[in-house]
Amino acid sequence: MANKKKNRPAGNSIAQNKKARHDYFVEDTYEAGLVLEGWEVKSLRAGRVQLNEGFVVIHKNEAWLHGCLITPLLSASTHIRPESRRNRKLLLNRRELDKLIGAVDRKGYTLVPLDMHWKKGRAKLTVGLAKGKKEYDKRATARDRDWARDKQRILKRG
Repeated sequence: MANKKKNRPAGNSIAQNKKARHDYFVEDTYEAGLVLEGWEVKSLRAGRVQLNEGFVVIHKNEAWLHGCLITPLLSASTHIRPESRRNRKLLLNRRELDKLIGAVDRKGYTLVPLDMHWKKGRAKLTVGLAKGKKEYDKRATARDRDWARDKQRILKRG
């Protein structure tokens, strides 16, 4: 029993996409449900998911998560063929979907998976409505972060 808890991420969080905030300006976030198979839920509980290469696509007025890696457990059932990189449907309200479709189509935004977490026993995905950063934006963000850290260090000493 203690061994299972050791593998799980802390709190309700399953996985985070730390690279997303580095590469994009996230302007708005939405929480979406996921359509998963049984073996995928077991793998999520074990923390075997990566969102780094994942992205969200709108196709036929539905949101889909592409490129997310959920590694199957070795104890997965023998009568199914687990596909670790399959496309997974996201569950959003119609109003939210319409808003996202408008922003992606007309304003050039991108939909990025930010983090996956548990909410009332269900797996949820936080999707960010984002614009891509240029290289000089990334440098400016790093410079601001370094200055904030140095400022805290100076204030702590003085």
